[in-house]
Amino acid sequence: MEHDLPSIKSWKSLVKRRNNAQEGGKSSWKMKPIVVLMCTVLLIFWYKTTNIQYEQTEIEETDYPFEMAKESEPVSEKLKGLPFGIMQPRSDLELKPLWSSSSLRSKSGEMTNRNLLAMPVGLKQKDNVDAVVKKFLPANFTVILFHYDGNMDQWWDLEWSSKAIHIVAHNQTKWWFAKRFLHPDIVSIYDYVFLWDEDLGVENFNPEKYLRIVKTAGLEISQPALHPNSTEVHHRITVRSRTKIFHRRVYDSRGNMKCSNASEGPPCTGFVEGMAPVFSRSAWFCTWNLIQNDLVHGWGMDMKLGYCAQGDRSKKVGIVDSEYIFHQGIQTLGGSGYPDKKNSARSGVNRRRGSATFDSRTEIRRQSTWELQAFKERWNQAVAEDKNWVDRSSSTRNRIGNNRRLKRSSVIPSLVQRKAEETTT
Repeated sequence: MEHDLPSIKSWKSLVKRRNNAQEGGKSSWKMKPIVVLMCTVLLIFWYKTTNIQYEQTEIEETDYPFEMAKESEPVSEKLKGLPFGIMQPRSDLELKPLWSSSSLRSKSGEMTNRNLLAMPVGLKQKDNVDAVVKKFLPANFTVILFHYDGNMDQWWDLEWSSKAIHIVAHNQTKWWFAKRFLHPDIVSIYDYVFLWDEDLGVENFNPEKYLRIVKTAGLEISQPALHPNSTEVHHRITVRSRTKIFHRRVYDSRGNMKCSNASEGPPCTGFVEGMAPVFSRSAWFCTWNLIQNDLVHGWGMDMKLGYCAQGDRSKKVGIVDSEYIFHQGIQTLGGSGYPDKKNSARSGVNRRRGSATFDSRTEIRRQSTWELQAFKERWNQAVAEDKNWVDRSSSTRNRIGNNRRLKRSSVIPSLVQRKAEETTT
């Protein structure tokens, strides 16, 4: 009997174990908020770290889009040998002196030229180029000249020649030069890029007034209007209007191309021609990527420039009327703009192929026509392959809106009919 009853010590030990278990349970409940807090802190830390890495990747892709796309090794791996603060991923076209005074050294980081004029030039248009550059230099423009005829030494007699940048490549076009020497990382310090032909009369043009209008109107891509008596006028939208400061569209009922309020694309609205385009910094970044490396004549590109307008091309692209130019239409690249029949047979450019006379201008036009077709095919193929690309032109937006309305109009009657069937049953 005594052996069946638990001793007092055993009862005490049992009670003590229960109390310890209860205390342990209480202490575990007390620890849970601390554990939850620590988990929350770790989660926030993980999120912040992941977000910072993502943002860094975005920055690297923006600064080096081609390297990031072509190579698997991240840019940070290539630059890990440098401290971050010493890296300068961009440059400019500003001329620097071989030496300077201490006062000038302290101002070495200050930029005065915030806009860029780039022109392909030949010696035959020297006087006209001289007149153009004299308009731009006083307005604090940086000037870069692309010498396509190889004659650069004969420009040094002009007083401003040493202030300009000269690049020589024989028989190359404006777009060839621009693709190779006007990379967005090189010209990113400039607010606007003027990529002009050499045969433009500027008697009625002031670059400072022009830019004030462009900024006020919010034009990302623009051009000066053409004098109505210009030698070559290819599209009516580029012709100057005497009653306007600028315009974004043209109204024309003549010919095959009808332009009205309903027109939503080039050449009725959202259009500039390739002779005298002006690009904002953002628009040029896009345009440079649009330029095809091997299609040097640029045909067909003018119809697509509106896609680089950083918004609605019918609002962001325009023609400035109050500051206008005269297009002389003198073609000198690849041959003389003033053909001489007597000397054509002896010319190094016009030579004989069998019995037919070789005409460089005809060959250039044939090449340009082929490039136009190639560009169109590349655009159509790119649109078909890029499933994520969205055509943001207003006409496309309207078509999408109409399709959505049609879908809604077809869905609503079916829903009504289904509801009616449910009530009758």
